[in-house]
Amino acid sequence: MFTFKRFSVSQSHAAMKVGTDGVLLGAWAAVEGAGSILDIGTGTGLIALMVAQRNEAARVTAVDIDPASIVDARRNVAASPWQERIEVVECDIAGFSPGSLYDAVVSNPPYFSAALQPSDAGRAAARHTGLLTFDTLLESVDRLLTPDGRFSLVLPVDEGRRFRMSAEGVLHLVHITEVWSTPHSGPVRELMEFRRPDFAGAAVADRLVIDDGSGYSPGYRSLTEDFYLKF
Repeated sequence: MFTFKRFSVSQSHAAMKVGTDGVLLGAWAAVEGAGSILDIGTGTGLIALMVAQRNEAARVTAVDIDPASIVDARRNVAASPWQERIEVVECDIAGFSPGSLYDAVVSNPPYFSAALQPSDAGRAAARHTGLLTFDTLLESVDRLLTPDGRFSLVLPVDEGRRFRMSAEGVLHLVHITEVWSTPHSGPVRELMEFRRPDFAGAAVADRLVIDDGSGYSPGYRSLTEDFYLKF
């Protein structure tokens, strides 16, 4: 069990546990003003819970193909203050047809596309692109996002570069935050926000350092302080 300020996350079934990537995306993603939010590959439901906390008016749909993750996600949503606003759906996003579009879409997607597959099937599905390729993710976002909607995701640097190449002509990058573990580590993750090509223009680029040498940086604290008990 992982306890945050306003909710807890049971993770006894899900292959992928609570991690920094998910917390970063849940706190950073552009969901302000959205009436409806879709979380693709919700896992334990962490990001869905975080965006529901940040946007008190939004309806949130959390989708995952993994039955074990769905068990945890439904349990965590049911125990949260936002159970009436979050729907957890077990399905393949490629075949998901909700009947309406979403103002914001978020995803912490699989990314080890070229790496050796882990022996555990659940971790393989959660962290490798065998079941959810970047092309499938892009096609799903393109199909489910409103014309003026926003799509946010987190990826390692090399995979982020590959995703942006795949997204050309489908979505336009409007904001990218490089995540550095320390001031000298170099970027280890990229937080990215995309919109429709109609919103073309130079992307805002900035940097978030997690540990500035004296402990957690002010920027990291400010981003995550509404969630972590330690802040």
